Amino acid sequence: MAVPTTVWYILFCFMPMFGLIIAFKDYKIQPGKGFIYNVFHSEWAGFKNFEFLVKSNDLYVILRNTIVYNLIFIVMGTALAVILAIMMNMLHSRKRSKVYQTLMFFPYFMSWVVAAYFLDAFLNYDNGLINNMMRDAGNTANQWYMNKNVWPFILVIMYLWKSTGYNMVIYLSSISGIDQTLYEAAVIDGAGKWQQTRYITLPSLKNVIIMMFILNVGKIFYSDFGLFYQLSQGAKGSIFNSVATIDTYVFNALKSATPIGMTSAASFFQSVACCITILAANAIVKKIDNESSII
Repeated sequence: MAVPTTVWYILFCFMPMFGLIIAFKDYKIQPGKGFIYNVFHSEWAGFKNFEFLVKSNDLYVILRNTIVYNLIFIVMGTALAVILAIMMNMLHSRKRSKVYQTLMFFPYFMSWVVAAYFLDAFLNYDNGLINNMMRDAGNTANQWYMNKNVWPFILVIMYLWKSTGYNMVIYLSSISGIDQTLYEAAVIDGAGKWQQTRYITLPSLKNVIIMMFILNVGKIFYSDFGLFYQLSQGAKGSIFNSVATIDTYVFNALKSATPIGMTSAASFFQSVACCITILAANAIVKKIDNESSII
């Protein structure tokens, strides 16, 4: 039964790792030759490709945005998803619970491209809903796509809107697996809903929350490209300092004909950094509570 999964991981996860060699090559495409030939016949560049990212004047900005946004997403996303899962579980009407779950889960399937069009319908300077309301009220319209101060809030709100439903279902499924006799015993002892949540639900969710935390920390140097690039319409201009991340920076550099070795080096840097962070997070969790670690 494990063979299909093993084959999938070999083909799509381990074999592509061969391409990491490009980060240390001055990769050049020769007419009529294949990828493997071009890789082996390109000159070694050492760590020169990494200078593109390490010596960039924008390194501090893109690193700060990538890490800080991810930390906010992890903390707020986890808290909101757990709270909603507990609330959904407390609903007596199963029909209403299913309806609410569907409505909150639906945005997860929506592409960021589609979400960007919806957002533009609100923020567009000429005919956006918010600016039209401001004009009707006698106020001056705002250039939202040039106002760097509002974009941290927009990005956080849009991320939570799109991802919370999916995360909520994960925690809700864990709650449904809790032994119901625990709640029955708590009711007999006179425990209210808050006490049941505090002493039964949250302790039972602890391992799942920690596991999701460790996995999310492992992606802390990556960013959701669609969220940052599509919504901000390019992650550049006057809002660059508020929305640019490593992924959007590399993509914009790639559009300006940056050698593929440099972009591969940036991806390699992200992978190594994420590997270190996930191992560090797991080590900290293991030191605090050995049973909650995943390695």
